[in-house]
Amino acid sequence: MNKIGCVLTAFIILLGFQACKVGKDYKRPHLNLPEKYRDEIDSADSVGIGNIYWKQFFVDTTLQKLIDTAIAYNYDMQKTLKNIQIADQQVLQARAQFLPEINAELGTINQQYRSKNYYGTHGAAKWYDRKEKNAPNSMAVNQSQYITGLSLSWELDIWGKIRRLNESTLAQYLQTYEARKLLQTRLVADVAEGYYNLLMLDAQLEVARRNFQLTDSTLRIVKLQREAGQVTSLAIQQTASQKLAAQSLIPQLERQVVIQENSLRALAGQLPESIKRNASLTDFLIEDSVSAGIPLHMVNYRPDVRSSELALRAANAEVGVAQAYRYPTLTIDATGGLNSMLPSNWVKIPGSLFGGIIGSLTQPIFSRRKLKTDFEVAKLERDKAELDFQQTVLDAINEVTNTLITLKKLQEEYDIAEERVKVAQLGIKQAGLLFKAGYATYLEVITAQQNTIDSELELVSLKQQLLLARVELYRALGGGWRG
Repeated sequence: MNKIGCVLTAFIILLGFQACKVGKDYKRPHLNLPEKYRDEIDSADSVGIGNIYWKQFFVDTTLQKLIDTAIAYNYDMQKTLKNIQIADQQVLQARAQFLPEINAELGTINQQYRSKNYYGTHGAAKWYDRKEKNAPNSMAVNQSQYITGLSLSWELDIWGKIRRLNESTLAQYLQTYEARKLLQTRLVADVAEGYYNLLMLDAQLEVARRNFQLTDSTLRIVKLQREAGQVTSLAIQQTASQKLAAQSLIPQLERQVVIQENSLRALAGQLPESIKRNASLTDFLIEDSVSAGIPLHMVNYRPDVRSSELALRAANAEVGVAQAYRYPTLTIDATGGLNSMLPSNWVKIPGSLFGGIIGSLTQPIFSRRKLKTDFEVAKLERDKAELDFQQTVLDAINEVTNTLITLKKLQEEYDIAEERVKVAQLGIKQAGLLFKAGYATYLEVITAQQNTIDSELELVSLKQQLLLARVELYRALGGGWRG
């Protein structure tokens, strides 16, 4: 059989091997997902708020600017983008494994000093040997070679090892994108939570200042009554103490406002500075109902769930890679170029042309159980990755369920707190009128004022918690990474 026939035969055999791919193609494991979340009334929307672009979910212009700046300049986001670029390079390298490796030898001079007896008594190559003047008798022969050529080495992917390796690398590459989405989701939520917290502090500061003015007015009335002999000096002391307590709350809240502003600026990769805002906490309306969609769609949108599934894909492909290492490896090595013993003949063509091709089939026989261990460990790692995927889905469903019940119960608390504020404000008005008419004591006025400030601060806090719960639901459903 001639050389062409041998090559054709080899490729026919190779095509036969191609049918013997290692590993199993990925198939998503069964997920025991409920049709709706626990105690959820409205599931008509199959996607829910998690699929809404964040600029449509957060309509406040100041908040939008803060989020935009954070996405662009947050240092963690910038590092994540670098990780994507690194993974992109690794994917390109993995794809290049299908190609042969080629090396060039340009102008290599190979000199060897050999003994006189190297060629025996009837040396066939004596014509290109020459005697070195200072060489010892044992190394009197100088043999030189001048080489210019190319060498090629190509591992044929007969079992699909390289294909599985590419599959694993691609899954890891896509994980970097999911990591960016997950980071952006958290970043958007963190900025929104910080902004709502800032507005809550503004509202609490307004309540504290209003209460301080109220206690100051009460103290002036008590002083007038003391001059009229209607109350004792103890009334002045207690009322003054109430005024100081209300006054001390103001610098506390002002300090927290500055710290919260700095924290928001740091999230956006900016130096500490005040944040201009035109909105107040009362400007934000709380929707009576929100649609969380159905759990099945959440699996397709939440970045950490998608990343966990990609990790499972990579582990599944690694099983095929480990299995392929136990099978024979077919490698083709080829060399070609110019070769001469004399420099004058180095570039004479075709006389100096040389070439060679070697095909090797290597089968591991005994490696002290390393290959079998690697294969079994790869299968176990795949099982672990599947359990991680199932756990991530379960945690995601629990997060959404808990946030839904939190929203529902916080709304009930908020409705009660609104009624309490109305009652407390009415009580302080009545206490003031009765106090001026002499039908109520200063202690009753102080108590009414304290009840009012407590109820108003609690209402502000509950309003902020409701907004934060909506943000948390948006994050838990995988919202915030689009755009």
